[in-house]
Amino acid sequence: MHPFRLIVLALGSAALLAAGCDRGPRGPRSRLTVAIPRDVGPLSPYIGDGSVLLGLVYDKLFEPSPFVPEPGPGLAESATQVDSITWLVRLRGGVTWHDGAPFTAEDVRFTFQYYRDGPPNRYTHHVSAVPRIERIEVEGPLAVRFVCAYPCPLLARVTFADLPILPKHIWERITEPRKYAALPVGTGPYRLAEYQPDRYYKFVANGKYFLGRARAEELVMPIVPEQSATFIALRTARVDAAARDLPPELVAQFSRLPQLSIIRTSSLSIIELRPNFTRPPFDIAAFRRALSLAVNRDTLVRTVLLGQGRPGTRGYPHPDSPWSNPDLRTPFDRASAVRLLDSLGFRDRDRDGVRETAGGSPLSFVLKVNLAEPTWIRMGEMLVGQLAAVGVRLRLETLEAGVLSTQTSARDFDLFIGEAGAHGAADPDQFVMALQSGYLWRDGLPYPELDSLIAAWKRASTVDARRSAGFALQALFNERPTSIALAYPDQRWAVRPEAYDGWVESPGYGIVHKWSFLPPESRVGTGARAASASAARERDAPR
Repeated sequence: MHPFRLIVLALGSAALLAAGCDRGPRGPRSRLTVAIPRDVGPLSPYIGDGSVLLGLVYDKLFEPSPFVPEPGPGLAESATQVDSITWLVRLRGGVTWHDGAPFTAEDVRFTFQYYRDGPPNRYTHHVSAVPRIERIEVEGPLAVRFVCAYPCPLLARVTFADLPILPKHIWERITEPRKYAALPVGTGPYRLAEYQPDRYYKFVANGKYFLGRARAEELVMPIVPEQSATFIALRTARVDAAARDLPPELVAQFSRLPQLSIIRTSSLSIIELRPNFTRPPFDIAAFRRALSLAVNRDTLVRTVLLGQGRPGTRGYPHPDSPWSNPDLRTPFDRASAVRLLDSLGFRDRDRDGVRETAGGSPLSFVLKVNLAEPTWIRMGEMLVGQLAAVGVRLRLETLEAGVLSTQTSARDFDLFIGEAGAHGAADPDQFVMALQSGYLWRDGLPYPELDSLIAAWKRASTVDARRSAGFALQALFNERPTSIALAYPDQRWAVRPEAYDGWVESPGYGIVHKWSFLPPESRVGTGARAASASAARERDAPR
């Protein structure tokens, strides 16, 4: 099917798409059309992965995210740490839900209890485990007290800046949240007016939003899975922007198009090589270290990403996170990798170019990659050669995304290439959670050094002490990695500035988020202004 036809079908009406022409240059719009790459469900915290679109509808206590040094007020006016385990939050007055109901402290109490005690979702560990909030108490219509099970100095900067607040009067009746698919009711700058699965979302501005009316009265977001269809639509003005970053091979071409601007942002994501730490010999920390030393990340970025990113030589988490240890290093050192493998007794006894264990098993493994990710496949092909140089043989296997997800969840793999998004690669609490949940390590597997450092992390009662404890955890992790950072990719977004030119960056969220659509004055006093300061248009083709 022709890509233009895909766009029209996604919207359900050619007339609706054509209405995107109702624009004022570089200013407010009656309608803005933004292509998105996938359906993320009905914008529920329990369905899909729609954190960016969720932010159009729901607000958090602090904004914009845990990925900035110090988020600013959102639904909360202030948060005061009373002692090492207690916080008092004072809320904004006069805020209403989209259905007109008043926002109160009861909504906040209910939300945190629902996340803590109900079915798990992407947000719940911030209440139920890391950290664990034991009590949430209403102290008036606009005041809430939080009491943690252990010191929680980052509660305002991380937890309060991550969890979308839900309306109690609606969600208290929902007993099976993963089946709840009604249009969401939030306090955010947009109301989701229409959602057609696999076709489009339509948002309408909330005229009573407490930070000011959005500059685009309507956001129409057709779901366009095909990469080629998305960028042809951009070139021909059928959409105004795309919530899909440009692949490296298109950046130079699109930079030369006068009708488009290219905006570069930090994705706060990591393209990673994940060894199965529960399967020999990947359960040996020194072997995983040797694999990391054998990877030439500079070559991967220069050859595969065409220089549009940075080598993963600063390890895990992402170096741009305000919570990352600045001293982390993951060098390329083939000679050291060879020495480590020799010291483990892994030698090429039959001189076929592949090392064997002491028992005679060859170091021959399968590297699995999502077949829909050509960049990762090319990296995998290069890794085959790089690890062969130290006597480790890889066979590349490409799989459909669903099959790969099933196999990795069941730990049916040797190694695979994936990508850790901002939540995994820049959130300090999520990093600790991942060391216990099975993602980077898991409870029950002996690791006394890690257990000791996590205990010290939990005891830390100030921001500085917690940061230092996190740095120590990161240093241990990168010495014995269970995720090998390959690259920190840049993101480049193509937009039509004649249609709309109010885009800003929020680290980890790109440019398609609520701060791009709110009036500039709304960002004063919030973390969004600092978060968007680094957004920069790159009109020249990359060298």
